[in-house]
Amino acid sequence: MRINYFLALTFLTLGSVYAQTNQAQDQFWNQLQSRCGQAFAGKMTTDPIPKDFSGKELAMFVMSCSDTEIKIPFYVGDDHSRTWVFTKTPQGIELKHDHRLKDGSEDKITQYGGTTTNTGSSTIQYFPADQETTDLIPAAAGNVWWVTINGSEYTYNLRRVDSPNHFQVQFDLTKEIPQPQRPWGHE
Repeated sequence: MRINYFLALTFLTLGSVYAQTNQAQDQFWNQLQSRCGQAFAGKMTTDPIPKDFSGKELAMFVMSCSDTEIKIPFYVGDDHSRTWVFTKTPQGIELKHDHRLKDGSEDKITQYGGTTTNTGSSTIQYFPADQETTDLIPAAAGNVWWVTINGSEYTYNLRRVDSPNHFQVQFDLTKEIPQPQRPWGHE
């Protein structure tokens, strides 16, 4: 009888933790989905600014949303090669970087990223590099990406564990811009 009580208490606790995880991640997901079809201008907020970003207009476009996938192209000037792909999985939310060439084919470095390892919160989710990323880009084994979203701001962040540099792009969600053309490979 005592073991059954312990097992019931364990399952209730695990169910509560699972519900909290889903709740925080669902709220984060819903915030992303609420922006579907909208585009926003961005700016680099870290220094140094990478050469290929310096002086270029930055934009994000919440292009497509379903119950399990959200695609957000990230534009750097005339470069339409980058799309952030968020996917709901049984383990959590996965973030992958879909890189395309102008002809729409996949870049040789693409589909890297990671899956959340904890509940995060309704406003922030962390994505440490997964094994696929480590195999594809060994130097990125210590990468951690995180995305924040709240009523007025979206940020995309990258930190390499072995580097003092931090990469951050910030988007003002209060100022919608016209939808850009579709990214390469998603016409």
